[in-house]
Amino acid sequence: MTPSAARPRVLTLGETMALMRTEGIGSLAHAHHLALGIGGAESNLAIGLARAGIDVTWVSRVGADALGERVLREVRAEGVDVRAAVDPDAPTGLMIKAKPTSATTTVQYFRAGSAASRMSSADVPDELLAAASLLHVGGVTTLLSPGAAATVEDAVRRARAAGVAVSFDVNHRPSLAPPGGVREVYTRLAAGADVVFGGLEELALIAPEGTDPEDPEALLRALDAHLESLSPDDAGTGGRELVAKLGGDGAASLVDGHLTRHDGFTVPVVDTVGAGDAFVAGYLAARLTGADPAERLLRGNAHGALLCMSPGDWESAPRPADLQRFLDPDGDPVSR
Repeated sequence: MTPSAARPRVLTLGETMALMRTEGIGSLAHAHHLALGIGGAESNLAIGLARAGIDVTWVSRVGADALGERVLREVRAEGVDVRAAVDPDAPTGLMIKAKPTSATTTVQYFRAGSAASRMSSADVPDELLAAASLLHVGGVTTLLSPGAAATVEDAVRRARAAGVAVSFDVNHRPSLAPPGGVREVYTRLAAGADVVFGGLEELALIAPEGTDPEDPEALLRALDAHLESLSPDDAGTGGRELVAKLGGDGAASLVDGHLTRHDGFTVPVVDTVGAGDAFVAGYLAARLTGADPAERLLRGNAHGALLCMSPGDWESAPRPADLQRFLDPDGDPVSR
């Protein structure tokens, strides 16, 4: 897909929850204080894109409660166009994050029956899709409820019909569903997408059985051939891009049959939750502004690295000046 000459706009949909996290290291059972914020894959992405200068609309539902008010206020404050219905009959979801040790993080979800699990296609009107350059969806939204899964699949179908590019991040949550139960829906979404993101284990969920999940190139090429054989006639707006998120080892992409790799950045890690969303935001921002595959990976890796360097799922998502300072090897770490 060639980015539109007009200013690109991304449309995304998914749940954002209130986020409670421990402020120190140790078991949640012994924590005395919790910091309150918000977090959710698609709003993390939306904020990252907005800070990178991309117009973005986020669609969701929240409860008629104080936590829902906080979610809407925080996301709007970051320059995101918020289209979220307030549901009087269901609560805003909640996640609790703790660091039992300096090297581990645990995340617990309380989102069954949440307002966002009641999303429907009516929450994604045709005019929002028609105004978008790209629709981004994630696998985690399909795990909220059958209705949410149907909403995501319908949005992808309508986007394809309208000639809108589609981005899909597998973004699997094992605590919400076993891997074996998601292969079919993830594969359908990937087959209808222009850009597919995932970690190696996530991409292996939709690759042909027997594909080596430890070999990024073999995995991407096998997955590309597999998805091509499954793609509906109206899928996509050009050649498919497959992107493997490799954590500290960087990332790799397969674009038009060409493999590109970019090493990760060595940074002091405080919290890795949200880094994958930041990577996708950086990659898509670069893609939408015409960058080549190597530059897309570079910016994705940089966004992810910066996110790892402070607590919170989105708070350290970079603005252009932050990114420039990070990528300048001779820059002064003190901003005066």
